[in-house]
Amino acid sequence: MGNWSHLDAETLYNVPNWSGGFFAINRDGNVVVRPDGHAPVGAGAQDVPELDLFELIGQIRKRGVDAPILLRFNDILRGRVREIHHAFNTARREYGYTAPYRCVFPFKVNQQRHLVDVLVAEGERFDMGIEVGSKPELLAVMGQYAKKGLLLICNGYKDVDYVETALLTSRLGTHPVLVVEKASELTTILKAADELGIRPNIGIRTKLGGRGAGRWKDSGGDRSKFGLTTRQIVLMVEELENKDMLGCLELLHFHLGSQITRIRSIKNALGEATRTLTSLRALGAPIRFFDVGGGLGIDYDGSKTAFESSMNYSIQEYANDVVYQVKDACAEAGIEEPTILSESGRALTAHHAVLVSEVVGVSDFSSVGVPTATAPEEHDTIQNFAEVCAMVNAKNFQECYHDAIELRDEGMTLFNVGQLSLKDRSRIEEFFWRTCEKILRITRTLDYVPEELEHLERDMADTYYLNFSVFQSMPDAWAIRQLFPVLPLHRNAEEPTRRAVLADITCDSDGKLDRFIGLKDVKPALELHSLREGERYYLGFFLIGAYQEILGDLHNLFGDTHVVHVDINGGGRPQLSHFVAGDKVDEVLSYVEYFRSDLVASLRKQIELAIDEDRISLEDSGTLLKRFEAGLSSYTYLMLPEALNPAPHDLEGGGA
Repeated sequence: MGNWSHLDAETLYNVPNWSGGFFAINRDGNVVVRPDGHAPVGAGAQDVPELDLFELIGQIRKRGVDAPILLRFNDILRGRVREIHHAFNTARREYGYTAPYRCVFPFKVNQQRHLVDVLVAEGERFDMGIEVGSKPELLAVMGQYAKKGLLLICNGYKDVDYVETALLTSRLGTHPVLVVEKASELTTILKAADELGIRPNIGIRTKLGGRGAGRWKDSGGDRSKFGLTTRQIVLMVEELENKDMLGCLELLHFHLGSQITRIRSIKNALGEATRTLTSLRALGAPIRFFDVGGGLGIDYDGSKTAFESSMNYSIQEYANDVVYQVKDACAEAGIEEPTILSESGRALTAHHAVLVSEVVGVSDFSSVGVPTATAPEEHDTIQNFAEVCAMVNAKNFQECYHDAIELRDEGMTLFNVGQLSLKDRSRIEEFFWRTCEKILRITRTLDYVPEELEHLERDMADTYYLNFSVFQSMPDAWAIRQLFPVLPLHRNAEEPTRRAVLADITCDSDGKLDRFIGLKDVKPALELHSLREGERYYLGFFLIGAYQEILGDLHNLFGDTHVVHVDINGGGRPQLSHFVAGDKVDEVLSYVEYFRSDLVASLRKQIELAIDEDRISLEDSGTLLKRFEAGLSSYTYLMLPEALNPAPHDLEGGGA
């Protein structure tokens, strides 16, 4: 224990492998963020800008903002824009690809305005485009970001209003491309274009025969939701040619699904898609954009494998394969190279957001302890259980487990028929859990754990309760069992001695995390520290910048958390560039048609009735009403007492 250091914590939580270099643990045991994701591990703030997250939370709290807090690091967003463009431009130079590459941000990944503002500003020098998939998304982008030269990819199902609005944005100088995803859309586009007198820019989404790899592999293949079959594509080309509008068909798009885990799937898809590209050119379609869609993955668990929460390739390998295969196909066909587009929204945004939450309570197994010695008058089942518990060792632990299960079931049967008292049943539980605890200690020393005992780590884990909602802040952890990195923001210079599952504060048994990234496999429990009286204990949830906010729901009416946008200056000092207050109770209630004025008026009536019936005093009625109105104006999450403040030292600098 005395030899533990922050480097051991980095290994335990696998930080170097999932963080992209943006996060590390410093010598004090605190998690730090680095805007330069390629800074050397172990470098200090004097070498590269870095910010201590535990200290940052202390500074934010002194400004009156409590956890849960979503931290957005704008520099990471900017860094990811640069990194993806650098990878593709490196590949273009290596393979002699003369046409440009342009990254396109899919708006659906995270529509929060201040985030998109940062991406658009950084992407301007790279001619980055924006993809929309619905009319509301189109209108948001049109109102906020429309400008001369903006490449606007219009996906999704389209009605007449959508199509006409997209076409009209071209009058602002933007370049909207209406991507046909089902055959009937072409008629709508051509009719609207004719009525408006606007020559449309048309794209086509091909339904590839091959599928991707990972959770979203069904986004590709013959039964995928979007895209045209080969026959439909040929008919569309013929229709455009007959109307003398084949010159409008300028984009070919395909999409294998989000978070593609296996590079081989990407290579196979590129082979099919580039063949479609060259064939369309041969038919006379001047395809100038080749859109490879999304799918560029994030290594959530740091394993660098084809596991569903990982990816077995790098950004550079992905870019190399895309550029090489398009280059090779065009060279073979003797055609001009198209501009390559990718809609890599997850890769752009996942790293930048960190949710910080605080432990509000613990239910642990340490209280089980050693059962007291049995008395002669106690039931034979209890006597037998005491013997089994005492004899557990490295040779017979599995046999003892079988005996413990049998004795527990026997005790339950005896209790149900009235032969054991409640105290007797309690004694059986004591011996059962003590036996399991001894067995678990043995299994932790083994290279191989018998399958029937694997669950003990989870079953014997503590439960740490945190002030957040899984359903609101990390819905994918609940809905699809997505793994996200989780670790303490501080105390990592100390060896963690507890193993825990995490529970949120919703009244739902699904509001928990019981799967965590490990060095070899998914872990059923997370290594954490024992709580200290009077001190706060913060955990950070990482890589949650893609999809989580917009998919989050209002289960138990827990609303959006506070959001703080952070920039880091050259000296490693934080600039809190923007603050978005979390939902208040009255705001959340209004979403389900309970309005503040109605609630207050109704309560006043109940108070007056209670006063008339002498059930409440005038003083108490005033206190109740004030408490009610204050509650309506409060944060939807728990407000913890100030006594828990660990008082981390403040930071110099900073704004907002």
